[in-house]
Formats: sequence, structure tokens, C-alpha cells
Amino acid sequence: MKRLLNITIVSLGLMALASFATAGDVNKGESLSVQCVACHSNDGNSASPMFPKIAGLGEKYLLKQLKDIQSKQRIVPEMTGLLDNKSDADLADLAAFFDSKTLQLSGAKELKVKTNASIEVDSLVLGARIYRAGNAEAGVPACSGCHSPTGNGNAPAAFPRLGGQYAAYIEKQLKAFRAGERANDGDAMIMRSIAQRMTDAEIASVANFISGLH
Repeated sequence: MKRLLNITIVSLGLMALASFATAGDVNKGESLSVQCVACHSNDGNSASPMFPKIAGLGEKYLLKQLKDIQSKQRIVPEMTGLLDNKSDADLADLAAFFDSKTLQLSGAKELKVKTNASIEVDSLVLGARIYRAGNAEAGVPACSGCHSPTGNGNAPAAFPRLGGQYAAYIEKQLKAFRAGERANDGDAMIMRSIAQRMTDAEIASVANFISGLH
């Protein structure tokens, strides 16, 4: 019994050390981020909606995206080759650095969209309803269930912060999930199964609403 207890204590200690060892180093990440500045800015708040804001999205989520891009599981043409020579530790450091930054609010816009029935509706009203309550008729769950009511995400579960992100980028990603062009949402296909049930108007509205969440 004593031997088993000792083994358990040692194992837990090794697990703790392994967990600590894989945590990213913010300072090292900063020195590695030189290549990222042109598109994402030095604090992760890109100046153009062509590139996502990556500040404060969640270290676990950022690390997964970096690994997926490096392994070509997620194709981002603008990042082709940029991560090829990066080690796992380098990627962890980059994730830690950009997660340490504060995401700046993009802000939602007054916008009208047309539904599939050609009815013009207020984008913010439609987006708020889907984000907070989903669309039961279409089988779309509330976005807030994973990404939080304020859009801050769920860092331990690797669900990214969305609030404040560029609407154009969110819309692009939802459409990519819907078309199967982006498929790095795991075996459960959470985002693909949700996006395929959303119309263009719903996607545009949710993206617009999210950009103003904080």
C-alpha cells in the first residue's frame, strides 16, 4: 500500500512537471513573434479585417491552431511555411505571448440582412437571438453555450474568445466550416455541424453581433 502511494505521488509529480514544462514562455514568445507582426501587429490586434485578431483568444486554443496550421490540418495560405521550422516549445511560447495581450473591440454595425424568405431584418436583433438562444427549428444551439454570454470563450475547453473579433473574419470562418473548407474542429465536428444549418443572413448577423460583444 505504501509503495503504491509513493508511486502515485511520484506519478502526480511527474504529471505536474510535464504540465509545467509544456506551458508557454511569454518572453520567449515575444522574441519569436517578429514574423507575426506584419499581419497580426505586435500586440495581436491586426489592423486589417483580412487577418484575425489573435490577442487573448486563449492559450490552449491558439496552440491548437498553430499546430494544426503547421501540420496542414488547417490551411491558411498566408501562413504557408512560416511555422515549418518551429518546435512544439516555440509554438507554445507564441501561444502564451499572444494570449497575454488584450483584444481590442471591433464594434458591431447597424446592418440590414435579407432572410431566405426575402424579408429584411435587423442584423443585430437576429444575431443576438441566435448567439444567445440559437435556432431550435434549424437545430442550431446558442453560441453562448461554448463561447460564453459575453463572448469571452472557455479557455480550459479551448473554446476561443470571439467578442470583439472582426465580423468579416468570423463570417469567413463560419462559411468555411459550412463548406467543409475548414475542418479542424475535431471528430465531433461541432462547428461544421452548426454552420451547415445556418443561412448566409444568420452567419452575417451572428458575426456582426459578436464583433461588438465584450
